[in-house]
Amino acid sequence: MLQRLLVVLLIACPALVFARDRANVKQPTLTPQNSGTTQLLISVSPVNDNIVWAAGTGGTYVVTTDGGNTWTSGVVPGAEQLQFRDVQGVSDKVAYLLSIGNNTNNFQIYKTYDGGATWHVQFTNETVNAFYDCFAFWKPNNGLAHSDSVDGVFPDLRTYDGQHWLSIASNMPPALPGEASFAASGTCITTQGDSNAWIATGGSSIARILATTDGGDTWNAYDTPLNSSPSAGGISVAFRDSQNGMLGGGDLANNNHVQAAVSHDGGQTWTLTNTPPVNGSIFCLAYVGGMHLEDDKYSSSGYSKTVVVTSETEPDYDSGQAAWTPDEGETWYAVQGVSGYWAVAFSSPKAGWFVGNNGQILKISF
Repeated sequence: MLQRLLVVLLIACPALVFARDRANVKQPTLTPQNSGTTQLLISVSPVNDNIVWAAGTGGTYVVTTDGGNTWTSGVVPGAEQLQFRDVQGVSDKVAYLLSIGNNTNNFQIYKTYDGGATWHVQFTNETVNAFYDCFAFWKPNNGLAHSDSVDGVFPDLRTYDGQHWLSIASNMPPALPGEASFAASGTCITTQGDSNAWIATGGSSIARILATTDGGDTWNAYDTPLNSSPSAGGISVAFRDSQNGMLGGGDLANNNHVQAAVSHDGGQTWTLTNTPPVNGSIFCLAYVGGMHLEDDKYSSSGYSKTVVVTSETEPDYDSGQAAWTPDEGETWYAVQGVSGYWAVAFSSPKAGWFVGNNGQILKISF
């Protein structure tokens, strides 16, 4: 749904919420990097502090193996007219891409085993009106892909072997009328541990979190306090452990409605935070603890409560800001001079990356 709606981002004045003296807080270090492309980069996935994948419009992906000192860019053959709304890095050789386009069969999942030299299509959508917004993984070969609802059903997918994607639509909770997710940065779904996952939704009368604790076999749906409408809801979700997480979103038709919420019971209940000082809706949020590949599964590198958010607005996609909170939304600080970024992700507090307009990449370190 959100490729359809994400082009409707409007400009607003930033909220100003600073509960502490900014002068007493050390700001993160920002280092611009050269991606080698001018295409919009929409999603980013660090494997560790050195290996990072990102992807975006024009069938483009970029990868670094030296922490971003140098990046290699490429275009997936046959995907030149598609957008990659999500990417999952596994190693310097292995990565997944999730594409969207104007046609039913443009929603595809690609995988490379050779660092992008060749790409293999693992899944091609055949469900009319499905719209695959995001995917996430517990292990390199075990993950989920999430779609907007179709006729009251979420046609979601799961893989156990990193090759075959099978429907788990019958496992999903019934959808509300018009319920959908936002393909803003590939972060409308997140995984944690061996079997926990959360999906942020909107588009209907209630913004919800869909949650599983058994790898997608069963799901529960929980209401959140975020505004919801055909243009509003939860956009990005992340959890630092099985109980504590954060949800960001807003209304793509009203920039004054940027919102974030926290949960401390696994997503069952949510409380609004203080308003982040950014324009527009939150496109992406990420815990600074980050996610990295360890013992063949994705693990958090610590339990930091520090979260970074970024937003985007139109008409030229050059506005929008970033902010960070050391305490899951009680206190916020603007990231000065940062604009035009769609996504942010960390492998550790010292190694995070913003990606966005015109191939921009900005390393952020705490």
